[in-house]
Amino acid sequence: MQTVSDIAKQIVAREGGFVNDPDDPGGATKYGVTIHTMRRLGLGLDRDGDVDVGDVQRLTRADAQAIFIEHYYHRPQIDALPETLQASVFDMYVNAGANAVKILQRLLRDMGQVVAVDGVIGPQTMAAARAAVDAAPDHIADAYGIARRNYYLALADRRPASRKFARTRSGGKGGWIKRAEEFIAPRYHLSNKAFRERVAAWG
Repeated sequence: MQTVSDIAKQIVAREGGFVNDPDDPGGATKYGVTIHTMRRLGLGLDRDGDVDVGDVQRLTRADAQAIFIEHYYHRPQIDALPETLQASVFDMYVNAGANAVKILQRLLRDMGQVVAVDGVIGPQTMAAARAAVDAAPDHIADAYGIARRNYYLALADRRPASRKFARTRSGGKGGWIKRAEEFIAPRYHLSNKAFRERVAAWG
């Protein structure tokens, strides 16, 4: 069984090193930790009284893993979800914040559970997730991964600047889609043909 530390290490590896892409609303980012997160947490690593791009560049892998475990796993109570969902929801929370939980809550509603879509893991969401796992133990993780993939595609539909994160320059699956499909059984992956048809309207 994977530990939360194992999952955090994988997230850091998936996120990559320092980037400062103007099309990324997160701004300057290293190992998946954004400058906005560091400012919110007051993480000024160079001790010059502010949190700027230089502080982001100083972040280490160990720093990022510790931030993710505390602020993106324990605090949002992802550790209270059924184990089969934890890795994917944790990974998505790093990538999309509370939207990761809203995706789960919408999926639980689609499965007939009564749950508010508020992005907060409380007793209602915990109970609904357990009931959904009991009802579909072999499918819930795939269903969540597919819902993640659909979220990314819909976001890129609405926001052309984000399409480069969902589709490569050569027209194949981009980082967002590959990331979601890491948590989906291969039989549910989009074929290259199906993916190209799905994004054809993007031009």
